[in-house]
Amino acid sequence: MSAHDHAHEHDHGHEHEHHHKDTFITKYIFSIDHKMIAKQYLITGLIMGIIGVAMSLLFRMQLAWPEESFKIFNVLLGDKFAPEGVMRNDIYLALVTIHGTIMVFFVLTAGLSGTFSNLLIPLQLGARDMASGFMNMISYWLFFLSSVIMVISLFVESGPASAGWTIYPPLSALPQAIPGSGAGMTLWLVSMAIFIASSLMGSLNYVVTVINLRTKGMSMTRMPLTIWAFFITAIIGIVSFPVLLSAALLLIFDRSFGTSFFLSDIFISGEVLHYQGGSPVLFEHLFWFLGHPEVYIVLLPALGITSEIIATNARKPIFGYRAMIASIIAIAFLSTIVWGHHMFVSGMNPFLGSVFTFTTLLIAIPSAVKAFNYITTLWKGNLQLNPAMLFSIGLVSTFITGGLTGIILGDSTLDINVHDTYFVVAHFHLVMGISALYGMFAGIYHWYPRMFGRMLNKNLGYVHFWVTAVCAYGVFFPMHFIGMAGLPRRYYTNTAFPLFDDLQNVNVVITMFALIGGAFQLVFIWNFFHSMFYGKKAEMNPWRSNTLEWTAPVEHMHGNWPGALPEVHRWPYDYSKPGHDEDFVPQTVPMGPDEEQLHH
Repeated sequence: MSAHDHAHEHDHGHEHEHHHKDTFITKYIFSIDHKMIAKQYLITGLIMGIIGVAMSLLFRMQLAWPEESFKIFNVLLGDKFAPEGVMRNDIYLALVTIHGTIMVFFVLTAGLSGTFSNLLIPLQLGARDMASGFMNMISYWLFFLSSVIMVISLFVESGPASAGWTIYPPLSALPQAIPGSGAGMTLWLVSMAIFIASSLMGSLNYVVTVINLRTKGMSMTRMPLTIWAFFITAIIGIVSFPVLLSAALLLIFDRSFGTSFFLSDIFISGEVLHYQGGSPVLFEHLFWFLGHPEVYIVLLPALGITSEIIATNARKPIFGYRAMIASIIAIAFLSTIVWGHHMFVSGMNPFLGSVFTFTTLLIAIPSAVKAFNYITTLWKGNLQLNPAMLFSIGLVSTFITGGLTGIILGDSTLDINVHDTYFVVAHFHLVMGISALYGMFAGIYHWYPRMFGRMLNKNLGYVHFWVTAVCAYGVFFPMHFIGMAGLPRRYYTNTAFPLFDDLQNVNVVITMFALIGGAFQLVFIWNFFHSMFYGKKAEMNPWRSNTLEWTAPVEHMHGNWPGALPEVHRWPYDYSKPGHDEDFVPQTVPMGPDEEQLHH
């Protein structure tokens, strides 16, 4: 008996004894099974997403109809923050801050990466589970704890953190600077520190699993692009998240222990404070060293998911497989050396600005490679336009439109004109927010049968896609124009500036689209939870896909496959291959005697 078989026998016995001892708590709450942890991430992420989107709808209403009285403001924010239904200016900034934090970290980082890395890495590599199931469980519970602390910070008496999601000092470093810089800010920092610990544990687990636990025959060049994207994303996280942790810890020291890492020569209300020698620009460097790679930590998993779904539903091999891998690696490398383009107006050396401009514009090359490869894969394909495919094509669209404005913002001379206006808001919401959300939705529609054994309602999926797509552009496209007209972001009303009176109607249009788009997400939420219990039972491989996760039985079991692990004989994109009866050839099918390996 080989060591492999022996390990497998042991594994099987181990899994068998597991089967008897599973109680509700070990199965659903403190589970170490990667599939269950993926569901926990997904449902927590969806709940945080509902909170984040609800906040954005509240502050959009304030922008469209400033000084109006809304009963819902009073109900949700209370008399202190919305007396007689009129939103106070400091709570407006707090809503913007927490909305940004929740969407970037809790929904798009943990909700997207945590869900699909956990679900797919072991299943698509032919592994029994993650390298460390226990560490995986801890990383989820730290994420859950940080989510709870972030939500609790909304109910602090002095108000939630309100220095913008970038929490620049001195606003965030001095409790007396603004109302939201009291206990709410401290809780924000504690929540983020715990979140970073969770993210690092998850990332280390993903990297070790990809390197060590691939099944027989699964070479690096036979891995699906989803796994490449998750693998490289985890590496970026390991490199850049600790830097944000250091920034958060130093800020906690400045706030609570009287140090001055980020503070120097400050006067508040005529009082001279005793801080000397610190630099707020140092904080910007530390924050954006994570903040820019963070864009790709959010985006790369969505692009990986899209690669898989477009190839499957175009019934064609993905175009330029190796070029796609090279572009993922190039994006990862470049994303860590461009952080300074967020700081063109911070007073840093203009020469340094030109260096950051150059490296920023370089990212357009691998990004364009990805966009062209998606379009070429779709070209003349036998397209199956199911909801997952529509969201994937939607992602390609928003990735291109959002990316084009990035060329303007990446150039220091052009950026200075639109810095901190709605042009920036429009750019990053399209390229990172909407694109990543589309990737998340596409992944949910595609792998739902794998997670829950049932199908989502397709017609509701179509309604969800078309309303979301129209409303997303309806919200963020007009923002480019009000941004070019100079409208600054984060102002709770622009009535004090007659210059912007003509733009008020545009704000009303944007808010109407936001309210309709937000309401229609309830269609998705209903579809998601209803189908879990009443959806049509899924067959083993509903999309006729090649990758390994569709060879494992749908019912949940510890270890994924009963019996031996599958063996891999080919790359994952043998769709419509000449000489085969079916238009898909799973990776587990051995190569024929005169069949040639596709040159990818």
